[in-house]
Amino acid sequence: MRVKDIMTTPVQVVQQDARVEAAADLLAAHRVTALPVINADGSLVGMVSEGDLLWHRVPADPTAHALRDLEQAPTPRPSTVHQIMSARPITTTADADVADVADLMLHHDVRSVPVVDGRRVVGIVSRRDILRVAIRDDETLTGEVQHRLDEYADRPARWTVTVDRGVATVTGPLDDDIERTVVAVLARAVPGVSAVELCRTAAR
Repeated sequence: MRVKDIMTTPVQVVQQDARVEAAADLLAAHRVTALPVINADGSLVGMVSEGDLLWHRVPADPTAHALRDLEQAPTPRPSTVHQIMSARPITTTADADVADVADLMLHHDVRSVPVVDGRRVVGIVSRRDILRVAIRDDETLTGEVQHRLDEYADRPARWTVTVDRGVATVTGPLDDDIERTVVAVLARAVPGVSAVELCRTAAR
């Protein structure tokens, strides 16, 4: 499965010179945990997350720290996204394997990854997106693969599809290697299908 099959597009982004409050409002409004940060040219320059906002914007309560020097001048709070964002974010491409992106997220402990074409943001993929397709049941996958193949054949039931634990078995006539390839690609392109087995029968 490729990232382009599950990524969210278009993507909500935030300008690097935007106010921190504006970024917080966008995160809340779109119910996301992080936003790609772009510059005036539209190029990706960072990511800003809920964690970044919490780290820099929640003031300490001096009464909760008995040993704190109450005469110490307060540290100015950052005001723009550029000041709190994580620079050099982890990215991926639309043609990347979703399994590789899942490993990337776990290794770097991030919840979402921007999908880029060069430095332009073309999508975003989150842990939630990956889980959504990873836990799809076989019945749902069977229906989607069957629908795609019926559309390609321009009639129902040329091929019969069954899916067992993510493996799609396609039974029916396959006229040549080109048709075998097309049928396999169509079935494999359904998010959640991990492999395809073709069982050829005589043409009817």
